[in-house]
Amino acid sequence: MIEIIDLSKRYGKFTALEGLNLNIEKGTVFGFVGQNGAGKSTTFSILATLLAPSSGTAYINGFNISKDPKAVRRQIGYMPDFFGVYDQLKAVEYLDFYGASYGIPASERAKLIPELLELVNLSHKRDSYVDVLSRGMKQRLCLARSLIHDPEVLILDEPASGLDPRARVEMREILKELKNMGKTIMISSHILPELAEMCDVIGIIDQGKLVAEGSVSEIQQKLQGERMIVAKIYKEIEKAIKFFEDDYNISKLQRREDGVSLQFLYKGNNEEQFMMLKRAISQDIAIISFSDVETNLEDVFMEITKGVELV
Repeated sequence: MIEIIDLSKRYGKFTALEGLNLNIEKGTVFGFVGQNGAGKSTTFSILATLLAPSSGTAYINGFNISKDPKAVRRQIGYMPDFFGVYDQLKAVEYLDFYGASYGIPASERAKLIPELLELVNLSHKRDSYVDVLSRGMKQRLCLARSLIHDPEVLILDEPASGLDPRARVEMREILKELKNMGKTIMISSHILPELAEMCDVIGIIDQGKLVAEGSVSEIQQKLQGERMIVAKIYKEIEKAIKFFEDDYNISKLQRREDGVSLQFLYKGNNEEQFMMLKRAISQDIAIISFSDVETNLEDVFMEITKGVELV
């Protein structure tokens, strides 16, 4: 759906983006993580055909961003980090204007716009002027605008920026609904835990270079070579402790505060983990639950951007 090949952008001697390569499959929600100035907005502007790359290229649904920009624009809904709204228009008029700009017939717009307003929870504000809407409402209206032509791909640059906690939750729920609709979404955000929750894949960019890509747990495992596991024990916990202590893949074994759970780092692969559990069952180790601990994306981001390169 989205293929990025050696994409770079230079301004004189300054390199904003260097050799970016990504392949994002249809229906994927891809989260782009990076500090201000890392290259996120530059990438999104290039994909939206608003900025020409210095080298490399990208394809969206098979269309080349440089050779066929009009076709690309039909495929995408773009929401920039800073956007303008027409204050003297009502919300419904604002969407009607953009629908007409895409050549959508008036009869279709009359049916489509109420559906979009309902999707972004703005039906009750359809006749309100844009300038009286809160920031969160303006963000959701801009999202509706990016959906007016039913694009297959959404490119959303900091859609939750500057929103209060309630507005962020509302935005997150809308994005989950769009994901369920099968949209392919590229999204950047500084609200890292929320980004991890809604994204299938995370890409971490630093100083114009992609330094990590994968699920949060995959990135963490690449970084540390091990993952955190918690095992809840039904009985004879001392016997379980002895069993885990003897496994060479396990380190930093400790008993949790609940008294019945053990926590440890595990560096083995899936097959080794399966064999370990098989041995535990054969030795009557009373494990009633066994699960990976979800990794904190903020910790991963801070550790990776200290200089560790994984790509």
